[in-house]
Amino acid sequence: MKLKTLILSISIVLFSAFCVKGQSDVQLAQYYEVPSFYNPSAIGNTDYIRIRGGARLQWLGIENAPQSFVGVADMPFKLLEKRFAVGVEIAQESIGLYQTLNAGAQIAYKLRKWGGLWSVGLQVGLYDQSFKGSEVYLPDDDDYHQSVDDAIPTSDIHGTALDLAAGIWYEHPRFYAGLSCTHLTSPTITMNAENASGGSETSSDRKYQFQARRTLYFTAGCNIPIENTLFEIAPSVLVKSDFGFTTGELTARARYRKLLSFGVGYRWNDAVIATVAAEVKNFYIGYSYEYATTAIRAASSGSHELFIGYSLKLDLSDKNRNRHKSVRLM
Repeated sequence: MKLKTLILSISIVLFSAFCVKGQSDVQLAQYYEVPSFYNPSAIGNTDYIRIRGGARLQWLGIENAPQSFVGVADMPFKLLEKRFAVGVEIAQESIGLYQTLNAGAQIAYKLRKWGGLWSVGLQVGLYDQSFKGSEVYLPDDDDYHQSVDDAIPTSDIHGTALDLAAGIWYEHPRFYAGLSCTHLTSPTITMNAENASGGSETSSDRKYQFQARRTLYFTAGCNIPIENTLFEIAPSVLVKSDFGFTTGELTARARYRKLLSFGVGYRWNDAVIATVAAEVKNFYIGYSYEYATTAIRAASSGSHELFIGYSLKLDLSDKNRNRHKSVRLM
């Protein structure tokens, strides 16, 4: 299939899939380190097996504030002289009594054209939503409360639905850009619970529903070497929208000898961000601190995010396919 046909086809899928919804993906300050979390076509863009995992504690000081974990891994491979890539992603987020688990397998096709590497990717996975209804507290009847509310489950419930994502990506030695859509089918998760208030004979099954929102992501960034120095500047941007809610994040990082980096960022109408990271012998560690720019800063000391990772070099050439390095020399 020609490159233009691939790009046109995936673009039609991305834009025709949209309707006005809200967002339901984990928010990350170090989005540039895990682009495949938002875009399945961003896998296998290097000759490495890349693994990244991180945790995020949001709005410390506020009870039941969001806590998130994200893990991604990907690798390229060749099949019939064509370049492909596979990857996996998993994310878990707890907000109050709600817990969301999203896991998916990814595959992408790679094509070199116009001085860079084009990718078209698809993700197939599961979206799981749960609610700890057993921990719900309903005050006794008074002028402001009622002890029974049919809209609130009083037992633990959860449901699972098929989830899809797709995207396109362009990787150049100096810059990259990608467009993707998560929750393409806007899956509805049906959570079942039993109302046991009337005993076994009068109990009935109730259905509670949660809908994952289709969300569009645009990601871009570049590397700008500073002449006669060992530094380079790496600005990046992430824009996400469901056409009901739109926000963006801009980050500027300085990297020294591709080992150490530090930077600042700003998420529109939400927070300012400071980041420091190091990458030594294929190991990566990065930390981000966010300070809210909204009224929530009066109740929270900020948000913290930590990512660690490892990269393993692969040899995708045909020259040394049958040669192996001694373990003693590694």
